[in-house]
Amino acid sequence: MPPNFTHLAFHVEYLEACEYFYSEFCSMKLVHERVSHGKRIIWMAEAGREHELVFVFIPGGKSTLQQETDYSHIGFALKNKGAVDRIAAKAQAAGCLVWEAVEEPYPVGYYCGIKDPDGRFVEFSYGQPLGSGAPPLTR
Repeated sequence: MPPNFTHLAFHVEYLEACEYFYSEFCSMKLVHERVSHGKRIIWMAEAGREHELVFVFIPGGKSTLQQETDYSHIGFALKNKGAVDRIAAKAQAAGCLVWEAVEEPYPVGYYCGIKDPDGRFVEFSYGQPLGSGAPPLTR
């Protein structure tokens, strides 16, 4: 069997704030939690994908000082441009919008970027050849 991508694990400084953020902005839910070495560790996933891909948040990290021109990010696909605009507006009101919604040539599409409580950038996009229902990727 070839390797199967199952999770991303992050050491975070603000565990509860990250839990709230990924629930509120990314529609992820808490699917597992445990205490290890006296620290609460949580797993979060999108509904229906709990056995496919989870984020593991481990306390004890340091916030990221990511620059606005650093395009390292976690990406989420949305169903239309209006959904991108709604996330951007919600992030603007919450003070965590990093990249205004913008349209770029294929395969980038329409996207915005926001900052999680630990400083990690999260992109929300429409029109990329990624995610359920996306068109096939072409060169």
